[in-house]
Amino acid sequence: MWGLLLALAAFAPAVGLGLRTPGTSVLGLAPPATTEAWGPARGSTPAPQNSPVQPPAGKDNATSEGHVRVRIIKKKKVIMKKRKKLMRPRPMATARPPVTTTTTGALDLPEEQDPGCPPLGLESLRVSDSQLEASSSQSFGLGPHRGRLNIQSGLEDGDLYDGAWCAEQQDPEPWFQVDARHPTRFSGIITQGRNSIWRYDWVTSYKVQFSNDSQTWWGSRNRSSGMEAVFPANSDPETPVLNLLPEPQVARFIRLLPQTWLQGGTSCLRAEILACPVSDPNDLFPKAPALGSSDPLDFRHHNYKAMRKLMKQVNEKCPNITRVYSIGKSHQGLKLYVMELSDQPGEHELGEPEVRYVAGMHGNEALGRELLLLLMQFLCHEYLRGDPRVTRLLTETRIHLLPSMNPDGYETAFRRGSELVGWAEGRWNQQGIDLNHNFADLNTPLWEAEDDGLVPDTVPNHHLPLPTYYTLPNATVAPETRAVIEWMQRIPFVLSANLHGGMNDFSYLHTNCFEITVELSCDKFPHENELPQEWENNKEALLTYLEQVRMGITGVVRDKDTELGIADAVIAVEGINHDVTTAWGGDYWRLLTPGDYVVTASAEGYHTATRNCWVPFEEGPVPCNFHLTKTPKQRLRELLAAGAKVPPDLRRRLERLRGQKN
Repeated sequence: MWGLLLALAAFAPAVGLGLRTPGTSVLGLAPPATTEAWGPARGSTPAPQNSPVQPPAGKDNATSEGHVRVRIIKKKKVIMKKRKKLMRPRPMATARPPVTTTTTGALDLPEEQDPGCPPLGLESLRVSDSQLEASSSQSFGLGPHRGRLNIQSGLEDGDLYDGAWCAEQQDPEPWFQVDARHPTRFSGIITQGRNSIWRYDWVTSYKVQFSNDSQTWWGSRNRSSGMEAVFPANSDPETPVLNLLPEPQVARFIRLLPQTWLQGGTSCLRAEILACPVSDPNDLFPKAPALGSSDPLDFRHHNYKAMRKLMKQVNEKCPNITRVYSIGKSHQGLKLYVMELSDQPGEHELGEPEVRYVAGMHGNEALGRELLLLLMQFLCHEYLRGDPRVTRLLTETRIHLLPSMNPDGYETAFRRGSELVGWAEGRWNQQGIDLNHNFADLNTPLWEAEDDGLVPDTVPNHHLPLPTYYTLPNATVAPETRAVIEWMQRIPFVLSANLHGGMNDFSYLHTNCFEITVELSCDKFPHENELPQEWENNKEALLTYLEQVRMGITGVVRDKDTELGIADAVIAVEGINHDVTTAWGGDYWRLLTPGDYVVTASAEGYHTATRNCWVPFEEGPVPCNFHLTKTPKQRLRELLAAGAKVPPDLRRRLERLRGQKN
């Protein structure tokens, strides 16, 4: 439907365009170990003459069969411990001579890993492909443009969209470089290995260097020894590992130089750079565009407690147009809160369409959650200001916002933080169920029935019932999923958008509601400082999509004799193999693009009625009402049930019908 698609065009760039394609997530990842940085290895880029690199000293790291020694630095006291080595690929090895370590060469890590600066924007694509360079690449699909944190590989090994930057195996001194384009205060680095269902590749240690002209470089050095620091990197492909620099560095370019990597693999990484903008005293570089919004909203991430508090504040600020209610509980008992916005909250008004937004189906996809919290604040604030657009929207529409369908998963992701949560942690609910795939499959039985020519005479093309297996007591259905299904059945939704998830087909086939899935961003859990810009990117589209519910026809199907609305009457549009039904008051809404349509209303016990309905290009639903007449059999049933006498005219009509049948 072109009107709906036009609304989507305003949304921020979505996942796709070859930048990220869905891959297989890695389950059961081991947590990152806190390890000492190893001493520098040979082959690094020379530092400036005024800060010469000291040669390595000391003995090689000792290893024993079945164990890997790990140095843990805690409050400047060195403790030697043993832990079992990883049983997944082979033991960690270097692609160069063994790296040495000494007490004086140890990396001085802060006791608390406070990132300080926000991400530069590799994951969110604020850093463009042209800003990324590397010493070499195995292929185009493993080029530097793929070295972005949490980027996912395609299903085919070696395709154009692989899951990391990987240097050539023959590259003696690999490096991965980012051009910030402006003087920048670099404070830390986050790395991952290669995302792939075919290979294991990750960097285990690296150095960091900086430059203002990409020609002269200097390295990050330990505070105590003055030696060039070597940072511990990854021990699996997916867990993000954060390293803060001993001292933040101001430069334009930053370069990561892998020193060691997994034995049998290659130098592959995905990265995010933590950096703060700084002023340019010489004004040599163009100023970086400012990110922000002028709307007075709460731009931060909200855990469950903070979300509940914010929704309560919006309700108290706008009590006449808001209502907060719960549709159920998560597996851990957290309520699934919904914010309703309407001029008559708490009741379905005859002829007023119901619209919903759902977010947080995957707990670690936080942007949709925050956009809905921002939207409810915005609608309240603009209504109080008397904004005519918002006033009309709340007067003519009943809006429901479910910001967190998976609160258990979000709490897991929130505790890890926006940059360290990774691609999978917090995605599932507490039972380990992916809510995205937990709704009943209604497509397959419908397609099979269509192939057999059973639709719509034998099998309906709308309101398909839940399969038997899905309703069994032992069916694997999450409480969050059941709550949303019951919500769908209880309220006559017309239009919906899921800010990422696969329940749209279920919604369309099980209820009247037309639903789409919106991919919001390449960054599942953006940093707080990016929320104002993400709001500006998506605000207009969120409002415009709500307004699309006015496109098409609307009306009430009534009993001709009593003028009462008829519930569950079927509205069929000629040429469209999907019908809708009326709500309990007899009202209905049918989304249609401009054009002339033949519409038929039918209900059990009534004669069908057909009429032409014209949808113009102008905004606003077109009234298309129906009055249905009871069939003689239905009138007879009602009279007999009431114990009344049969009128002579009805008796004569029934006799004529019997004669025609004989």
